[in-house]
Amino acid sequence: MLHTSARLLRLLGLLQTRRDWSGRDLSDRLDVSARTIRRDVEKLRALGYPIGAVGGAGGGYRLGAGASLPPLLLDDEEAVAVAVGLRTAAAGAVTGIAETSVRALAKLDQVLPSRLRHRVDALNAAVVTLPGVGRTVDPAVLTSIASAVRARERLRFDYVSYGGEPSVRDVEPYRLVHDARRWYLFAWDTHRSDWRRFRVDRLTLRVPTGPGFTPRPLPAEDLVAYLETGRAGAPFRHRAVVTMRGPADEVVDEVPPMLGTVEPLDDGSCLLRIGADSLDHLAVWVAAFGFDFVVHEPEELVERLRTLSARMHRAARPEGDDRVRCGGAGAKDGRG
Repeated sequence: MLHTSARLLRLLGLLQTRRDWSGRDLSDRLDVSARTIRRDVEKLRALGYPIGAVGGAGGGYRLGAGASLPPLLLDDEEAVAVAVGLRTAAAGAVTGIAETSVRALAKLDQVLPSRLRHRVDALNAAVVTLPGVGRTVDPAVLTSIASAVRARERLRFDYVSYGGEPSVRDVEPYRLVHDARRWYLFAWDTHRSDWRRFRVDRLTLRVPTGPGFTPRPLPAEDLVAYLETGRAGAPFRHRAVVTMRGPADEVVDEVPPMLGTVEPLDDGSCLLRIGADSLDHLAVWVAAFGFDFVVHEPEELVERLRTLSARMHRAARPEGDDRVRCGGAGAKDGRG
């Protein structure tokens, strides 16, 4: 009986690792006959696991979605990843997920082995997550997009651009992207025949989804690098070109990829191209990176830096000036 139970758990674990399994592959993995596999599948179905049959030579099996969520098997690394993700979800960019995350975490903590709980606690204690800023996203929207990505179904939605222009989009969805501040949909725009990235908080999905599509090759093998480059060239309201008096490998450590790109000039300097929606933000960022610099453009940034410099100078005046000024005023009022 114990042997059979252990085999059922291993069979379930295999079914969860990939979409389709042939009966022969499962027999080979578990070292049992095809008849035993069929019996074990029926036992799992009786326990509520929605295992469907797959056609083809010899037949096969697929673990699908059911009316309710059956127990999942997680290995050690997966369990740690889920627990850490739930603990940090409250500071994420998804609306109303904090309470749900706490409930799910309570269930997971109850069954976590002590060795894994110690790992999660250690990681959680070492990490500080700053609260998210800006608009959040309804998890139902993320789920709908993710489902369309998996099912390879086109999406139609109303979209409001950075400049406030409304439009209707028809896209082939490929990835959901999260940059710690916002959620984006990376997709092929069928009307513009080009790759596009859409802010999820600016779109409103239309129901139902569109027809299925055949996936096309992604624009780059390293999609992360591609998206980082595209993000640095995002349509900010203000863009600046600045020479930083510091080695490129040191400057790049100070400049978040979402803000700008760094190009080496020589061993001691580099060119920074940076963008922001506010000149004040640009002025503060380039001044706070910790290097001397020269602004090439725009001229408005130079004026804003002068204003910022004067403001900082006033803020740093000796405290005695305030004490004398306040004391003198107080003495005068007292004598009156």
